[in-house]
Amino acid sequence: MGAVICFINQKGGCGKSSSCFHLAGYFSQVGMEVLVIDADPQGSLSQGFLGSEAVESLPAETTLAALFSETFVASPRSLIMRSPIPGVSIVGANQTLARHNVPAPEHAKMNQFALTEFLAEVNTFDVVLIDCPPNLYLCSWNAMLAANFVVIPVPPEDFGTQGLRAVHQAIDNARLLNPELTLLGHVVTRRDNRLLVHRTYEHKLRQLYTSQVFATVVPEASAFKVALACRTPVTIHSPGSKAAKLTRTLGCEIVRRMEDVNLETRKLSHG
Repeated sequence: MGAVICFINQKGGCGKSSSCFHLAGYFSQVGMEVLVIDADPQGSLSQGFLGSEAVESLPAETTLAALFSETFVASPRSLIMRSPIPGVSIVGANQTLARHNVPAPEHAKMNQFALTEFLAEVNTFDVVLIDCPPNLYLCSWNAMLAANFVVIPVPPEDFGTQGLRAVHQAIDNARLLNPELTLLGHVVTRRDNRLLVHRTYEHKLRQLYTSQVFATVVPEASAFKVALACRTPVTIHSPGSKAAKLTRTLGCEIVRRMEDVNLETRKLSHG
């Protein structure tokens, strides 16, 4: 199994699903086999690839919900679908996942390692991108226990930055069970450089988290929305756009940060 990256934040609309969607397109274009896992009962990432009508009609046994159900026997063969984008496969989600996404997951009787065990059976992908829901319940907890890396998308405004301390605490708690889990950093998303408040909050984020904030900034750009409406990641739909260029830059920075972490790990393991 290649790198497993979960995108997490307590807030909705911060760019988790969009980041997974567009980065999946970029990684596939550079020759990677990509698996995207929709761990959000809203199913936004699934709808991005497949459309809302198709996703809403998916039977529970063919979605991520099957991992948490005692009724179904979940396997990679039954859950992983090929998306319309070459090189990108998907484990979908819809409203049937909601009943399983319980709070206080570290104390839940439900399987905290369902996703970890599922991915242990999968060895054909270079990168796995997990889109988490806007809370820290069982689905996000499972994602963190299954992942190698965490990325936190953060809009540069008050509502976007609220709750980051709780996210960091959740990551620390997950490390007790998954010591390999590493925070790659915070990605500033949906920024409008014309707004003073956005520039101010970005400056505060960089002061507070320094190198833990990605150099790449993802702006609020119509090209992202148009590409999503066409069910095609922006690097494929509008390869010459600024949005596509920034997506490629972000993808490269993610890879570089993962390589840095792996290099440091190897150094430590060799004393």
